[in-house]
Order: sequence, then structure tokens, then C-alpha cells
Amino acid sequence: MSELINNSDNRKATLKQLILRLHAGESEQELRKELMSSLQSIPYGEVVEVEQELISEGLPETEVLRLCDAHSAVLQGNVDMSGSKGIPEGHPVDVFREENRALRLLTAQTRELLAEIEKLQSEVVGAEIYKLRGFFNQLFDVDKHYQRKEYLLFPYLEREGITGPPKVMWGKHDEIREQIKGTIELLQTENISPSDLLAAAELVLIPALFGVEDMIIKEEEFLFPMSLDKLTDIDWYEIAKQSIEIGFCLYDPQVDWKPDWLPRQSINEAQKTGGHVQMPSGSFSVEELLAILNTIPVDMTFVDKDDKVKYFTQGSERIFTRNRSILNRDVRLCHPPASAHIVDKIIDDFKSGKQNRAPFWINKGGKFVHIEYFALRNEQGDYLGTLEVSQDLTHYRALEGEQRILSYN
Repeated sequence: MSELINNSDNRKATLKQLILRLHAGESEQELRKELMSSLQSIPYGEVVEVEQELISEGLPETEVLRLCDAHSAVLQGNVDMSGSKGIPEGHPVDVFREENRALRLLTAQTRELLAEIEKLQSEVVGAEIYKLRGFFNQLFDVDKHYQRKEYLLFPYLEREGITGPPKVMWGKHDEIREQIKGTIELLQTENISPSDLLAAAELVLIPALFGVEDMIIKEEEFLFPMSLDKLTDIDWYEIAKQSIEIGFCLYDPQVDWKPDWLPRQSINEAQKTGGHVQMPSGSFSVEELLAILNTIPVDMTFVDKDDKVKYFTQGSERIFTRNRSILNRDVRLCHPPASAHIVDKIIDDFKSGKQNRAPFWINKGGKFVHIEYFALRNEQGDYLGTLEVSQDLTHYRALEGEQRILSYN
């Protein structure tokens, strides 16, 4: 046993010295070689312990944040994951990992498009820019992934005395958010030249992609295994129940996970039957209200006063595809870049009180579709949000004469 303890102490002491030498400015490449030659593997728990110890011993959190990318690169591929637990489908960590899979695919597609733009140079047209902007609009969905970590997962780790790694990781989240925001603003510049775009890619676009990809490594090699070891099923159940309030990133979980000791009734079933909504003119159970909203032959989407998508109906014949990954997403990012300015105009006019509704109608796949946006206001006239209502009017436009007797189709 003492030999195992000594091995652990030696590994941690060696890792701590490596990080401090990085802090002193030594070459990352040389330190990686030294790590690989001196250590066969490093259990992920020891990596976390060392980071926590460095902060406790006085290394500023801001300095750990600066070193985060460097020592992550040094350790990449050398962390022993054998102690991490398997996870069931729909578990919060399973959802995080599925989101990471979608993020990896998106960053790979974005890198391919950037390479294509570099080859085209002066031949780049608006289509490539719009496509690139669309990719980064989707990438900003990572904000919900990070918020679930910050507001749901990190508090449980802090209760276990693990405060350093969450603080460092939160700092990296903020850096990545700002990089993606800066990229989206850049791509909204009118008539940006290919040369300016490629110059900016090195400063903003590529670092944003790298930040997302590197955070995935930090999560899957350190954060998730540690969290699975520290948190109980009760903790994970509370995280799972609250996750829908923040929303999901590029992925809609198909299974509502619950611990084996819970009754067989699903979380969704419990939500349907567990509430009552009292209105001035009557009342509903939650199950009745859901049935009404999903039976009305229109698609409805609610955007709150902060421009976040908060709800959509789930009728059997939807006109536009919706899934829960759009919840809590900025409504502007849910539309193609070419129409984002229209969304901005509608929201600005609704908020200012200049307008209360905005109708559109289009032909979509042989269907005549009517789309209308309504400003929602309280009794005092304060803006509460926007309701989007879409309806397939093809059948109704073809009606003639009258139907006064009962006749089922």
C-alpha cells in the first residue's frame, strides 16, 4: 500500500513541477517529451488534485487559467481514464458527450469551409460567408452546454470541496464565448473581403474553434470522470430535472434518464399530471393544457422578452422542424443569416411599441404557409415576448360552397 501511495505522491509531485515550470516559461514541447518519458499514465483524479493544490498554495486562479491550455496540451493523451464509470443513455453526462460529438462535427465542417475559402481567395462569394456565419451561429449554442456546467454541475463539485477546476473552466468558457461572439460580429460585416476574412481567421475564428475543441478534451478527460466519481444518483437526478430550463446544445436527448429507484412513471409523465393552471376564465390541468396546445392546427413558438426561445408546440403535423436544442437559444440564431436582419426589425418594432403583428406567407413544398408574429403584452402594455404562429392554409384556400352537415374526412 505504501508503494502505491508513494507512486501517487511522486506522480503528483512530478506533475506539479511540470506545471510550475510551464509557469516559469519553459518550452511546452520539451515538457511534453519529459512527461511521456517519465510517466506512463496519470489518473485523472490526481490531475484535479494537483490543480486544486496549486491554487490552495497561492498560484493565482488567473495564472492557472493562462496555463490551462498549455498543461492540457502537455497532458493530452496521457491521462488514465480506466477509473471512470460507464453511464446510461440520457444521463446528464451522456447528454454532455452527445453534445460534444455534435460540436466536434460542427467544428470539423467549419474548418473544412475555411480551408475551401482559403483556396478560393478572390473567388469567394456571399454564399460561403453566409454558410460560415451559419456555422458560427450554431456554434454559439455551446453557451447552453457551458451554462449547464456552470449553474448545475459546478455547485455540486464545490460542495465536495472541488473549487479550483470549476473556476478555471468557467474562465475558459467566458473566453470562448467572447471569441465566438467576436467572430459572428465580424461575419456580419458587409462586403468583407476574402483577404480580411482570412487575416481575421488567425486572430478570432481559429482560436474560437480551438477553444471549443480543447474544452471537449478537458471535459472528457478530467471533468466528467471526476464528476461521476464524486456525485450521487440523487445529485445527477436534480441536474437532469433542471437541464431543460437551460436547454441543450445541438442535440435533443431522446431518453429522460432517472435513477433505478424512481417509480416507472417517466419525468415527462410526472410533469404532465403534477400541475394545475388557473386562468381568469377557467382552469386546466397541465396534461389538458398540453393536449389543447398540441391539438390546435398551428405551430406556435414563444420567444421571451430577452429574445430567448422558451417554448414550442409539439403537434403531430408540424410545418417547421423544432427540437428542444433550440430552447433558451437567441431567436436570431434560429434563423438563416440572410433573414436575421428581418428578425431584428420585428423584435425592435415590437419592443418599441411601433408594431404589434407582422404577417408573411410563403409557398413551401407545394403548401401555402401563413406565418405571423404577434407582440405579447401585459395589461400595462409592457412587452412580454413574441409569439410566432405558422399554419398550412392549403386546404382552407381550396374550400368552396358550404358544409352544414356532419361529414368526416
